[in-house]
Amino acid sequence: MVFEKQATASSHALNPPPLPREDTPLIGKARNRPLSSQSKTFANVFIAIVGAGVLGLPYSFKRTGWIMSLIMLFFVALLTCHCMMLLVHTRRKLESLTGFSKISSFGDLGFVVCGSIGRAVVDVMIVLSQAGFCIGYLIFIANTLANLYFGSTFMGISAKALYIWGCFPFQLGLNSIKTLTHLAPLSIFADVVDLGAMGVVMVEDLGIIAKKIPNVRAFGGFSVFFYGMGVAVYAFEGVGMVLPLESETKDKAKFGRVLVISMTLIALIYGGFGALGYFAFEENVKDIITANLGKGLISTVVQLGLCINLFFTYPLMMNPVYEVFERRFHGGNYCIWSRWLLVLVVSLIALLVPNFADFLSLVGSSVCCGLGFVLPALFHLMVFREELSWGGWSSDVGIVALGVVLGVSGTWSSLSEIFSVKV
Repeated sequence: MVFEKQATASSHALNPPPLPREDTPLIGKARNRPLSSQSKTFANVFIAIVGAGVLGLPYSFKRTGWIMSLIMLFFVALLTCHCMMLLVHTRRKLESLTGFSKISSFGDLGFVVCGSIGRAVVDVMIVLSQAGFCIGYLIFIANTLANLYFGSTFMGISAKALYIWGCFPFQLGLNSIKTLTHLAPLSIFADVVDLGAMGVVMVEDLGIIAKKIPNVRAFGGFSVFFYGMGVAVYAFEGVGMVLPLESETKDKAKFGRVLVISMTLIALIYGGFGALGYFAFEENVKDIITANLGKGLISTVVQLGLCINLFFTYPLMMNPVYEVFERRFHGGNYCIWSRWLLVLVVSLIALLVPNFADFLSLVGSSVCCGLGFVLPALFHLMVFREELSWGGWSSDVGIVALGVVLGVSGTWSSLSEIFSVKV
């Protein structure tokens, strides 16, 4: 097995490296942090999972039907939670073997199990997923501001393009910062704003639903199944954070229970948010649900707050991308030109993608299925293959196969939506 042959090399590679990696903490050093209680672990899992992707769920409910969407959400939540625990069990197994030091990140685990190829695959997935999130942020910011001000065009020029290029020079400056210590607290602010926005939208939804009987579909048909799965997978993406979170948990024996409770609560919130948004606005629900709120004071404040939080979250989410590029192409040294080029590429792609929810589905299908399902099950199978029962072996192989099918089919479905005539 590859990880048995590379025990010595991995020990040297994984013992406090001189260069920053994708798991390098944004504030302080991980080894100096006090271990987290169960309540803090619960909050950290919540923060790691919940993001702006939830705002595209009502539109997905419209496309796939509310019962079908709920089934997919809870299925993805269950499968994601299971795969997260597969990573935890795989790390615990490897760390119990003589010669292995601390495995801190997904990339470390990939290196120990599959060598340099394993780390390279994880690196590519992380780059694509993190850059994809940031592309989604720019689409959200531009479309939201265009909805609030000027409309679709301004003086004959696309308002979306104006806002994206308006953000560009400021993002060059923010993404030039070597250390993101001062920006890290904004990740907490981002989740507070997200929860506030969800609360405002749900209250608005309930007010509208109370005045009428919703005319909605329960099932949207098989043709939109992969689309809906992609959005659901994107909404629960956060598998890369499970190993650092488990490392910082005080009572590791109870980490699995805390994770299950967290994912169940998030699934309930997601299901309620998506269903209420669809019931309230029916077939008129937009790809970003906040766009349905109109232009009142509260609605405007919520939408601007979301735009501001995503604007400052952008450099935080791009940091793992810079780490990978600088480690692989610049000897681990800071390179401002590389960062600026990546910001430019992300901005150009955001200009080409018209729909926020369609892009969520694309990222969820093309990358998140690999990170969230295929790699965890594959790594677990490779490490435990001599110990697994027939049922355990079948489970891992089945998850890998499902992840590949969802990834390929969902990517094709999402690309078809993005490049369809309606665009």
